[in-house]
Amino acid sequence: MSAANEPVAGGAGLVGIVLVSHSGPVAESVAELAVGLAGGGAEAPIAAAGGTPDGGFGTSAELIAEAARRVDRGAGVALLADLGSAVLTVKALIAEGDELPGSAQLVDAPFVEGAVAAVVTASAGADLTAVAAAAEEAYGYRKE
Repeated sequence: MSAANEPVAGGAGLVGIVLVSHSGPVAESVAELAVGLAGGGAEAPIAAAGGTPDGGFGTSAELIAEAARRVDRGAGVALLADLGSAVLTVKALIAEGDELPGSAQLVDAPFVEGAVAAVVTASAGADLTAVAAAAEEAYGYRKE
């Protein structure tokens, strides 16, 4: 598992995944769940960027940018965010254009289901477009 301030394992040439949450433990737990449901042998680089640098609730542009740089293996970085200001922070970073890898993309997907789909798809070697599409398709999962 890789929290925002821990080393990130992951294969070269695979799409990186960053999970942005208002809570560090939530981001880390969702990352752990996604890796576990991907068969426990997920190779796509994944990082959690949750909460503030002091461990509080909120989002941190610095933690997000650091996580994105660490998972960037040259194939793109998919960022999934949980709530409003997490989304706005990622959008602002993308608009600024100099803090995130050039291929970074905010993915409009449910946080948990989308993370699982993104990690599984990225670990299979899919490109960023396919990873984003798989995560976005999670909106269609019916629970009844």
